[in-house]
Amino acid sequence: MFIIMKNRYFLFATALMIAMSANAQETYENAKLVGEDLNGTARYVGMGGAMEALGADISTIGTNPAGLGLFRHSNLSVSGGLLMQSNGKEFANGNKTNASFDQIGGVYSTRTGAKSFLNFGFNYHKGKNFDYILNAANSLNGSSQNKQSFIKGLLGDEGRGGFFIDRDPKTNANVGYSDLNKKSNAYTFSQIDYLYWNTLIPTNNPTKPYDYDGGNDYTYNRAHNGYIGNYDFSISGNLNDRVYLGVTFGIKDVHYNAYSEYSENLVSGARASVADNRSITGSGFDVTAGVIVRPIESSPFRIGAYVKTPTWYDLTTSNTTSLIDYRNYGAANNSKYVNNSYDYKIWTPWKFGFSLGHTIGSSLALGATYEYEDYSRINTRINDGGYIDYWTGSYYDSSIADTQMNNHTREVLKAVSTLKLGIEYKPTTNLALRAGYNYVSPMYFSNGQKDPGLSSLGTSYASATDYTDWKATNRFTLGVGYQIDKFNIDLAYQYSSQSGDFYPFSNVKNININSTTYNNIATGTKVKNDKSQLLLTLGYRF
Repeated sequence: MFIIMKNRYFLFATALMIAMSANAQETYENAKLVGEDLNGTARYVGMGGAMEALGADISTIGTNPAGLGLFRHSNLSVSGGLLMQSNGKEFANGNKTNASFDQIGGVYSTRTGAKSFLNFGFNYHKGKNFDYILNAANSLNGSSQNKQSFIKGLLGDEGRGGFFIDRDPKTNANVGYSDLNKKSNAYTFSQIDYLYWNTLIPTNNPTKPYDYDGGNDYTYNRAHNGYIGNYDFSISGNLNDRVYLGVTFGIKDVHYNAYSEYSENLVSGARASVADNRSITGSGFDVTAGVIVRPIESSPFRIGAYVKTPTWYDLTTSNTTSLIDYRNYGAANNSKYVNNSYDYKIWTPWKFGFSLGHTIGSSLALGATYEYEDYSRINTRINDGGYIDYWTGSYYDSSIADTQMNNHTREVLKAVSTLKLGIEYKPTTNLALRAGYNYVSPMYFSNGQKDPGLSSLGTSYASATDYTDWKATNRFTLGVGYQIDKFNIDLAYQYSSQSGDFYPFSNVKNININSTTYNNIATGTKVKNDKSQLLLTLGYRF
């Protein structure tokens, strides 16, 4: 294990270039898939999503499905709009403004008694929109990405986060082994390590065959795109218009893509560049159950509570990553590339919510919601084989917890609290004005970092060294709605603001190897993820 400043710690994981049946993923990559954007119908977004006790909006199907029990009529709605990034510059296939299809769904309402209803709902909504461009640049003061790989090769011992470098007799490539007997690849030898140890680090000096090149400064650009689509099926109802119950079965569809370019201007006067193209696809399943109670018969005041199971994801990630060493441009070993694809699992943590709602006459509605989700409990799973179901003949993957990576997740991520507030005012029967606010506490510890020496398959397949410790999110929303007979048209505006600290690689401090002390300190860069959303919903009640 590498010792890092401010409790940041550093270990790298992996057997590379060999097809392996057991696979997992890395903490910072996993974190991109958890949590949800504020999205849905324009009414829901306009009120900041604080409708888990107020109900009667299709978007509560994925948070508190008991909210669908307040429908008295069947309803259909469809939503779409624009997502606009405020900061950054366009890069590769990334655009700062993107159209988005965000929601389509409906509720079928049936009366079962004088004051009781049984309702069935289906809704699709975009749970996460990955469209975002990240730009960063800063000085390096002699540190570099290739120096990180070089230090690991000097460490040798896999238990310290290193590996023993030697030639693979079959490919003639430099490979990191777990011991001097070369019986197995080290779990600390990553794809990035492979690229550097076969391009930039080897020298033509027989007395010093391997060396690093320090960096003066770096530039980094990444274009993210894709989404997680939520398909929710729900049944809900009420008991005597006092107690409302609901359950939702959710299916998630994951499509994540990112292309990045990282370049360092080296002390030698040349440049090294890494291009990384990564995708994550797959599906997940979860269940949500909720209740809303109107404790006082003569009052519209409502209390809601709900719980969501982990989302059980089955995922596939693939990458193509290349490195060009411009010091030797045109030489046989100036560039290399690797590609990989593997399957793994993630189980997200449980989610709990509590909400309050109240209406004053027919002109004012107030909502408040609190949610809690402990992201340090993300369970990264290694696919270790499979089995055939005796009754159905179907094949299923089996998995075990990636203990090393899960321990790292507990060091880097923490529990998140979300507060949602919303208000709706109707100056006339047909016109509604809305406003909302969200505060989402940080998911990351401020001193967290990637650990490139973990003995985990997740880091063994890592093709990038950068990470961002994102801070709290603040969302501000406004909305307006108009009812025309059985039709409604709603418009919402959302502004979301978040800042973070970007690092091109992990910090290493005071590593002593053969009486020489090594440091490799990455200079952090302040980055922002500020975006605006315009959302339009068309609805019909019948």
